[in-house]
Amino acid sequence: MNDSKRRNGRILGLLVFFILCFFASFFLGRYPITPKELIEVVASRILPIEKTWTSAVEHVIFQVRLPRVLLAALIGAGLSCAGAAYQGIFQNPMVSPSVLGASAGAAFGAALGLFFSMNYGEITILAFLFGIGAVLLVCLIGSRVRQNQTLGLVLAGMMVGSLFSSAVSFLKLVADTNNTLPAITYWLMGSLSGTRMRDLVFAAPLLIVGMAVVYLMRWKINVLTLGEEEAKCIGVDTKRVRWIVVGAATLITAAAVSVSGLIGWVGLVIPHLARMLVGNDYRKMVPASLLLGASYMMVVDNVSRLLLAKEIPIGILTAFIGAPFFLYLILKEGNSL
Repeated sequence: MNDSKRRNGRILGLLVFFILCFFASFFLGRYPITPKELIEVVASRILPIEKTWTSAVEHVIFQVRLPRVLLAALIGAGLSCAGAAYQGIFQNPMVSPSVLGASAGAAFGAALGLFFSMNYGEITILAFLFGIGAVLLVCLIGSRVRQNQTLGLVLAGMMVGSLFSSAVSFLKLVADTNNTLPAITYWLMGSLSGTRMRDLVFAAPLLIVGMAVVYLMRWKINVLTLGEEEAKCIGVDTKRVRWIVVGAATLITAAAVSVSGLIGWVGLVIPHLARMLVGNDYRKMVPASLLLGASYMMVVDNVSRLLLAKEIPIGILTAFIGAPFFLYLILKEGNSL
């Protein structure tokens, strides 16, 4: 079996694993749902089936687990896709979706909304707008760098991200310690607790559009990894491609963070795992990252719901997994020099 067939087989295996994780997520939880109940309830929306289940079962499936499972899959796939895209255009395997400040900007937007006691919808929109605004500011600064715009973008992202992080810390300092401070702190940990259909309706179109753009541009990202001069010789407009990919990855990151809070490490760890499975070819690495990221987020979300009596924020679990893996990558790269 040649390398291409083996990699296609692995992508097919990831697809099967994703499907298994997706359906298993409906059965896991403190309110038990059987496979028979799931099939009957879903089929009842299309076929005239006699109702043998309680209204509580239907509510749990459609109003609680369906939006949560779908959003977990979309966020995991989106952050992984954005991380893979950034690693390609910046030619740096250690960057993540937060590299241009979208996560820090969205965090400040949400913290600001919580500080002024806005409602949930207003907080979500404010977080999204500040995430987009942070990257626009980074791009404005980076475009003024004449020699090395890629390096200029990364440095500007670090600066803007640091400023927004400092602003969040200031809001936490002056916030009401009884209500506002705990709300900001919990939001920053990242969680899908309380996810409802409104979150899915808001974030899903943005995530899907961003992922579709990166998926369609994956072969051009391949060319960018060869280097600026090589890409230009092939006829690729590197500047245009880079801005399109940055825009798509920013849309993904801002949308994900606005509805889930800060969930780190996914956009860094998953592209590396996908690269280990299918290699550096972005034509296969991007779909592998999408499937693996979606499956990973659903598994982590299930663990967060079931591990303890009280739900654990996803951001804590992804850090517990991601940090040791990041250390492994550093040691591996260091030993290979």
